[in-house]
Amino acid sequence: MAEIMIETSARHLHVTQEALETLFGKGYELHPKKMLSQPGQFLCEEKVQVKGPRSSFPGVSIIGPVRSATQVEITLTDCRTIGVTAPVRESGDVKGSAGCELIGPAGSITIDEGVIVAKRHIHLTPEDAKELGLENGQIVSVKTTGSRPITFGDTIVRVSPKYFKAMHIDVDETNAAGLTPTDKGEIIA
Repeated sequence: MAEIMIETSARHLHVTQEALETLFGKGYELHPKKMLSQPGQFLCEEKVQVKGPRSSFPGVSIIGPVRSATQVEITLTDCRTIGVTAPVRESGDVKGSAGCELIGPAGSITIDEGVIVAKRHIHLTPEDAKELGLENGQIVSVKTTGSRPITFGDTIVRVSPKYFKAMHIDVDETNAAGLTPTDKGEIIA
């Protein structure tokens, strides 16, 4: 149907201003390190430790800007490593999800929910969606072109004028398909 760029989303977190200040200090502001492909989104200089019941990951990057909810996005392999059971969900859907401890240089917080495995998704502008004959919320499959080609089913289409056309998958999925940054996918409706 249509070719799309595939981007790998590494483990990261989004924080509220309140969480940011607890972790880094009163009045703290995020420091952009690198702009990401989605407009307005940036990788931050700031990193925190994400701790579960079994172990932890040091140096987990924050993605800015600040959000209305604190959310940690990790892979299923990461979940097993730190000892949490996180649901596979769309970003932002944190109700009833797993919790963890976040440790920063100025303090720590325990979140009761907010740890998810992000559901694979495709970002499209309304123009992209119209051109491809796709709608917001539609579920599609994407066939990859990596060294181990596979077809990812259950991929949700997300449409917004704020988006840049790209598919997002996590590190586990990237590794399973043997993808490199130049590999692409074919959308199959």
